[in-house]
Amino acid sequence: MDPRRWLTLVIVLTATLMAGLDTTVLTVAIPTILRDFHTSLPQLQWAITGYSLTYGSMLIIGGRLSDIHGPRRMWVIGVSLFGLGSLVAALSPNVLMLVVGEGLFEGVGAALMAPASLAILTRTFHGRERGTAFSMWAAVMGAAVAFGPVLGGFLTTEYSWRAAFVINVVIVPFVLVGMLTLTPRHHGEGVKEPLDVPGAVLVASGMAMLVFAISQGAFYGWWRPLRDFTIVGATALSSHALVSPAPIALVLSVVLLGAFVVLERSKERRGAWPLFEFGSLRNPGLRWGLIAMLVVALGQVAFMIIISVVLQDANHFSALEAGLWLLPIGVSIVVGSQIGGWITRRFDAVIVVRVGLGLEALGIALTSTVLGRDVTLVQLLPCFVLFGCGFGFAGAQLNNVILRDVPPEKAGSASGANAASRVLGGALGVAAISAIIAGFTVHYAVANLRADPSLPDATRRATIERVHGQGLATTAPPGAKPEEVVAVRTAMTDAIGSAADEALRFAAVMVLCSLVVSFRIPPEVATASADAPVPVHAG
Repeated sequence: MDPRRWLTLVIVLTATLMAGLDTTVLTVAIPTILRDFHTSLPQLQWAITGYSLTYGSMLIIGGRLSDIHGPRRMWVIGVSLFGLGSLVAALSPNVLMLVVGEGLFEGVGAALMAPASLAILTRTFHGRERGTAFSMWAAVMGAAVAFGPVLGGFLTTEYSWRAAFVINVVIVPFVLVGMLTLTPRHHGEGVKEPLDVPGAVLVASGMAMLVFAISQGAFYGWWRPLRDFTIVGATALSSHALVSPAPIALVLSVVLLGAFVVLERSKERRGAWPLFEFGSLRNPGLRWGLIAMLVVALGQVAFMIIISVVLQDANHFSALEAGLWLLPIGVSIVVGSQIGGWITRRFDAVIVVRVGLGLEALGIALTSTVLGRDVTLVQLLPCFVLFGCGFGFAGAQLNNVILRDVPPEKAGSASGANAASRVLGGALGVAAISAIIAGFTVHYAVANLRADPSLPDATRRATIERVHGQGLATTAPPGAKPEEVVAVRTAMTDAIGSAADEALRFAAVMVLCSLVVSFRIPPEVATASADAPVPVHAG
């Protein structure tokens, strides 16, 4: 085997860490950016929303381009675009340029890079080594989860939010030179077929509409508009419109993605080079693995949001303090992914996935028994360790399971579908858990306020009215006495804790559903050549 395969792994993982840290760092820096640009949150939100929309809509296309032109080439292009976007964002004088750099260039670059990265690992490593490579990939993602908020808080406080983008600009030339000079390149890996442009337009626009509808429905309103729909300061739909942009986008996504499926199935029957071969879903590992990935991503994202909401809204932590409390999860992901990779040397990767999903569900269930207003890190630590280790087990090896039976020439498309499932699951997790927490918080807050005999009727009625309008951010009405302020704050804190319990049950059920789905994935058929030397393919 070519020893340069380990250099390839290091280079790919460095770029993956760079991209993983980028979005978490920016999230922590939002308040500072708002002050620097003298702008509003809806305008700045397009930097993050734009990234999600671009990234989610381009993943299938990025995967197919990897198959056509080779993952190595598309990885280089993706990293270059990501670096260019970081440079534009670092030098941006206003929100518009930040959106162009972060939302457009970085989003496209990441969408090309992510499928290519997994395709490179799939082609470069085989047998038990592939499990090790994917465990390292999961460890890097865990490190981004663990240290992103902390790094973002440190850079923003001590230097500038722009420093996070400058770091990317410094790293990109090194990983590009490394990939082009130190890693093997094999000809003939790309399949010389034309890109399905109509299919690309349909899936990109359909995915963009779907991700927007799911992720922004709670913000703009699921039916009636809650606020003006603005695009970088320009009002596209008034809050007085009959319907909000979310259901419009959802309907459009169904139409566009339905047309995409019909077009691709037709092209597949005619042998006319479809963008995505739906016939490949006859592979049970790919089909059930993608479903399991979508559902578990929903539960994982939901769990992380719940913890953040309770720590910040119920325990009144700062974002940096909450990030420090979440460090054990990230560290456990790193450790769990390595242990899971080692276990695959003796057991099938599907078994490791199932064990990991079980550990995640157990960690979430135990969290529901201790999470509350007076919770301590010592109480949460065993829960975080179980969840993080399970995440490391399942996250790494589920990628392995999804891609292991995919032919090398189709690894890019499968990797793009894999990443798209993870993005959709995450978006669904944000939408579902936001609705659950918001709805149950109002329900329990109203019940708590009505049951509190110490509150005067006028204060109670005014506060209940504020609860329906302000949700988690509700405070006592103006003119309330100090003891009434304390009573309202206690009622809201207890309500958020009760809502979190309901949300944790939902997250646990989602992970358990993924566990059930994983039993539909067949174990790998052992062969005598499973660990035999295989030529390295890097695209």
